Amino acid sequence: MKKTKSVNIEVQGTSVTILSEQGEDYVCLTDIARFRNPEATDDLIRSWLRNRNTVEFLGIWERLHNPVFNPVEFDGIKSQAGLNSYKISVKEWVEKTGAIGLKAAAGRYGGTFAHPDIAFEFGMWISPEFKIYLVREFRRLKEEETQRLSLDWDLHRALSKVNYRIHTDAVKAHLIPPEITPAQAAITYASEEELSRR
Repeated sequence: MKKTKSVNIEVQGTSVTILSEQGEDYVCLTDIARFRNPEATDDLIRSWLRNRNTVEFLGIWERLHNPVFNPVEFDGIKSQAGLNSYKISVKEWVEKTGAIGLKAAAGRYGGTFAHPDIAFEFGMWISPEFKIYLVREFRRLKEEETQRLSLDWDLHRALSKVNYRIHTDAVKAHLIPPEITPAQAAITYASEEELSRR
């Protein structure tokens, strides 16, 4: 993930990572799964992906938000969803369908991440109470970011206003002479004449 910003929120004693990438937020499903079973987070995510309702939800979400979503592959996956033999990982889901709502990341920000719409559905599958607190904390985070951006804008505006005043005062004090002598006027007019000839 390029240019990634990471923030953590606390939800019922569980730290949940929110990654921001090019203006889009992704919530860590691995962290949400830790609330239910810290030892088997990947198994929980795979079990959730096996659920027919989950696959249908993901397909609808992708059709609404993803112009390159592969509906043919999706139909094949949907026909298998819910069967005992059906298994799919997040990585396979993304590769087969071209999905953008789920991401499997390795490295520094490793784990399974999802768009907030999808993460909230996963939170509901884990625990309805957990989902409510997750949504509340996510909204709180977004409100804080909005307030901070508003303050930053106001600060930049105030600094620009002060800098403008400083610059104009400096120009008046140091660059514009109190009186223009006839010699300076002649140079000024000569320069203007030369400019008009060019």
